[in-house]
Amino acid sequence: MKDVIKIGVIGGGSWATSIVKMLCENVNCVNWWMRNEDAIEHIQKYGHNPNYISDAELKKERLNISSDIDKIVRDSDYLVLAVPSAFLKSTLKNLTVSIKDKVVFSAIKGIVPENNTIVGEFLYNQFRVPYENIGVLTGPCHAEEVALERLSYLTIACGDLKKANLFANSIEGRYIKTTVSDDIYGTEYSAVLKNVVALASGICHGLGYGDNFQAVLVSNAIREIKRFVDTVHPIKRDINESAYLGDLLVTAYSQFSRNRTFGEMIGRGYSVHSAQLKLKMIAEGYYAVKCIIEINEEVKLDMPISEAVYNILYNRKSPKKQIQILTNRLN
Repeated sequence: MKDVIKIGVIGGGSWATSIVKMLCENVNCVNWWMRNEDAIEHIQKYGHNPNYISDAELKKERLNISSDIDKIVRDSDYLVLAVPSAFLKSTLKNLTVSIKDKVVFSAIKGIVPENNTIVGEFLYNQFRVPYENIGVLTGPCHAEEVALERLSYLTIACGDLKKANLFANSIEGRYIKTTVSDDIYGTEYSAVLKNVVALASGICHGLGYGDNFQAVLVSNAIREIKRFVDTVHPIKRDINESAYLGDLLVTAYSQFSRNRTFGEMIGRGYSVHSAQLKLKMIAEGYYAVKCIIEINEEVKLDMPISEAVYNILYNRKSPKKQIQILTNRLN
């Protein structure tokens, strides 16, 4: 076993369940917070999350599960946040113990909507977690494939590479390979933007555009992501690495992508509200695109894909007309 650090996972959904499953392969005890008492009881008895990825086998003897978030935080050196970004603030509002001395990894691929910031900035501004104690857990990786134990690759980013390596060592296993990086901003913003692109991909598919156009869309999208991350955090990076291009590809094309599914419903004529109700899960790209557009009002980059998605979702403009306009801006 690899009991190097005490790790706590915050969240009860698909991604949280998959992270717990990965950790249980390697460490003797995983601290896990979730709100749902019935789900906790079920997992403790049967070793499966009844509400999310229920086929995933969890080693219940290695789990310390509680609905007391203070207890989980106290028992952990490292924390992994795996709740939808829209619920992060409400999840942490009842926290009475400090997390400023914890190492906190975000597995959230979205924007904190009330603060309009990426998770790392939110943790620093609201909880005084030092930047060297903040990390990002990113793909390309879908929770559903982790549950099926299909080979997956994760990128662990942190300004302190020793902490990144410690966490990577705790999560790597027979079906999980890891890479470490010090590009916190680039990996996090890229993870945010790929959800916006997945929305665009789904909208186009819903409108009847084919694979030829999707290839052009994604090719332009990685360039749009590069322009953005190179501007907001200009360091040397290879945008073709898995944390950037790979994560974009899996989210834009996969049947498991909730953002693509949400976008497809919009392309087929659903209203935003109707699509949200039918999806029953958070499409992170919906909140992300608003933040990206607001940031771009200052930096003024060419971001035609983000602009098209924003106009469709927030300005209620015709998906068909906005994508037609977009087709003339791509190459």
